[in-house]
Amino acid sequence: MRRLAGGMSSHVPDAGESAGPRPVALVTGPTAGLGRLFADRLARRGYDLVLVSRDEARLNEVAGELAAAYAVSCEVLVADLTDRAQLGAVEDRLLDRGHPVDLLVNNAGFGLKRTFLHNTVEQEQAHLDILVTAPMRLTHAALRQMTERHSGGIINVSSVAGTQPRGSYSAAKAYLNRFGEWAAHEYAGAGVRIMTVLPGFTRTEFHERMDVGRDAVPRLLWLDAERVVDDALADFDAGRRISIPSKRYRVIATVSKHLPVALLQRFQSLGRR
Repeated sequence: MRRLAGGMSSHVPDAGESAGPRPVALVTGPTAGLGRLFADRLARRGYDLVLVSRDEARLNEVAGELAAAYAVSCEVLVADLTDRAQLGAVEDRLLDRGHPVDLLVNNAGFGLKRTFLHNTVEQEQAHLDILVTAPMRLTHAALRQMTERHSGGIINVSSVAGTQPRGSYSAAKAYLNRFGEWAAHEYAGAGVRIMTVLPGFTRTEFHERMDVGRDAVPRLLWLDAERVVDDALADFDAGRRISIPSKRYRVIATVSKHLPVALLQRFQSLGRR
């Protein structure tokens, strides 16, 4: 399903800027949390949006709000990214050379509260599909047309958990961290900027959907979602390839590389109680 909310408005160019089409950003998981804030900030910057989520009602609501608030075009693309056919529809949108996407934000994701063997293999497969398969395939599609135009950007929302042994979630994020780090170097010469964001525990609906209370994590470790997104976009503007919001998580990510796995695994239940 695909349609537009709102409409194109006249763009008043800055001094010295020629009038032309707005840049387009495609954001997955834009109905709540970090994805909602990325969509808001990008619309505020003058991007038209392609919003991708499986929740049609919330997607339409968000698209309407952003179109009204910022006078931008919001294209709605309803898709469950764990379904290969529906994921393929999003890939096709990224491959559309007639309506190119300038910025891809791979943000959609979810966590599993229970440990590996306490989940069904199908739950783990869906988890892997949305955290690894979807961003990999969408990045592949986006890069096809971005490298042809020698222009574009990709922001992958990963996690500092990818620097630690915390079950299949951290394993998936470790893939995304290394994939993004490699791709940033590989395609910089083709004019494409790629950045990976590694937030820590952030105040969004993510943990609520896992049925995890805020008291499962020490107050000091919680991050404000607006700060995560604003810092990430500032780092992207600065050309950074990795963004780790807050000094404390930069320290945690650095120290985690040097601690024994057995020690780090003692903390793997943090954020799951």
